[in-house]
Amino acid sequence: MAAKPGAATPTYSPKLVGRTRLPILKDSDLDWSRPDGRGFHQCRPALLQTGAVSSASGSAYAEFGNTKVIVSVFGPRESKKAMVFSDVGRLNCNVSYTTFASPTIGQGTDHKEYSSMLHKALEGVIMMETFPKTTVDVFALVLESGGSDLSVVISCASLALADAGIMMYDLITAVSVSCIGKSLMIDPVTEEEGCEDGSFMMTCMPSRYEITQLTLTGEWTTPNINEAMQLCLDACSKLGEIMRDCLKQAASASEE
Repeated sequence: MAAKPGAATPTYSPKLVGRTRLPILKDSDLDWSRPDGRGFHQCRPALLQTGAVSSASGSAYAEFGNTKVIVSVFGPRESKKAMVFSDVGRLNCNVSYTTFASPTIGQGTDHKEYSSMLHKALEGVIMMETFPKTTVDVFALVLESGGSDLSVVISCASLALADAGIMMYDLITAVSVSCIGKSLMIDPVTEEEGCEDGSFMMTCMPSRYEITQLTLTGEWTTPNINEAMQLCLDACSKLGEIMRDCLKQAASASEE
């Protein structure tokens, strides 16, 4: 696990950048606070564990606040579908929600948009040439939807791939930011996503400090985009350290 029993669960909040003023929703809303009591630039504690599914080639469990995700990786294995020989392997991704994940989201069905975005986030970091004419299947299941679901799924999937021994250029970490009024809130929960004016998600390779994917929706000003990018880069870097520590602890435990 990323945290030993009885120890404080690690967090990866970025440093405050640029402005030092107190973020606000509206000029008249000075006493507004986040539903879970966090600061606007404070991420939720992250609990990570590998080897969550014994039947899989690799797996991981991630818990970020009330968002709980489990990812299983199978392969490389022979593709069930006929495919022309290729020097590179094939990656399949599927994201689904349990029937009890949320009263309004998922309803136990596959999420095609998230599946596609997970594939895009992972395909650039996996060394596909290391498993030609075979397939790696990644199955992500959202057990509980508490906000920032996709970013948690992507980070958890990266950890599961590493647990499966799949060759990658680096781990992939993902962090989201919501823009509500004049304020930027990192790692938003469901209530915040429901009233946001804009959403921002970044995936990156933390060791290389390289951005691999940006998703931007809604209304954003250039200064807010720049601030959101810096917040996400810093948080992704710190999350990457927590993920590497999780893998090191798992490796040490297997040797004992």
